[in-house]
Amino acid sequence: MIECRAVGPMGANCYLVSCPETKKAAIIDPGANSDGLKKWIADKGVQVEYILLTHGHFDHIGAVDDLREQYQAKAGIHHEDAVMLTSGAHNLSRMLGKSFEYKPADFFLEEGQVLQVGKLSLTVIATPGHSLGGVCFLTAEGLLSGDTLFDGSVGRADFPGGSMEELINSIEEKLLILPDDTMVYPGHGPETTIGREKRDNPFLQ
Repeated sequence: MIECRAVGPMGANCYLVSCPETKKAAIIDPGANSDGLKKWIADKGVQVEYILLTHGHFDHIGAVDDLREQYQAKAGIHHEDAVMLTSGAHNLSRMLGKSFEYKPADFFLEEGQVLQVGKLSLTVIATPGHSLGGVCFLTAEGLLSGDTLFDGSVGRADFPGGSMEELINSIEEKLLILPDDTMVYPGHGPETTIGREKRDNPFLQ
C-alpha cells in the first residue's frame, strides 16, 4: 500500500509504503513535520523499518533523524548523495539562510538492490540527473520517482550535481521502459502514469 502526505514549505511528497499482512513499512522522503508523520504512522498501526531517500535535498530529508530515533529504523540514500545528509551546503538548506545537518546514512542504496518491507519488494533504480545520487523505487503498485519525473514535467537540473542530459537519459532508459499503466508517485505534485508521460510530457518528446 502506498499513501502520500505533502510536507514542508516546498510541498514535498512523503510516502508511507506498507505491507497490509505484516504491518511492516518504509517511509520515503520524510522532508518535514516529524510530529505529524509520527501521528500518521501511529494511526496506521505500522512498524517503520526503513527511511528511504530518493535524493538528498533539504525538502526531502528534514524529518530523517527524528523518525530514525523514534523507530530505530535504518536510513538509506545513494552514496553519491550521502554528503547531503551531513552538509547544509550540499543539501541546499544554506541557501535559505539556515544549515540543516543530519546523521550519516545507515546504508547506501544501489542500482538493482531489492529491499523487503514485509512481503513487499522495493527495487532501487538509479536515476541521476536531478542530483548525482537520485534514485527511484519500483514496487508492485507503482514507481516512486522522487524529483526525477513529475506529472507533465521533470526534475530541475540546475542545482550542483545536476545534468539535464543525464536526467533525460535516466528517464528514457530506465523509466519509460516500464509498462504504460505503471503508476508514478512523484516527489511533488499529483500522481501520473508512465504512458501519460510518454505521450504528453513536453520534456520527453
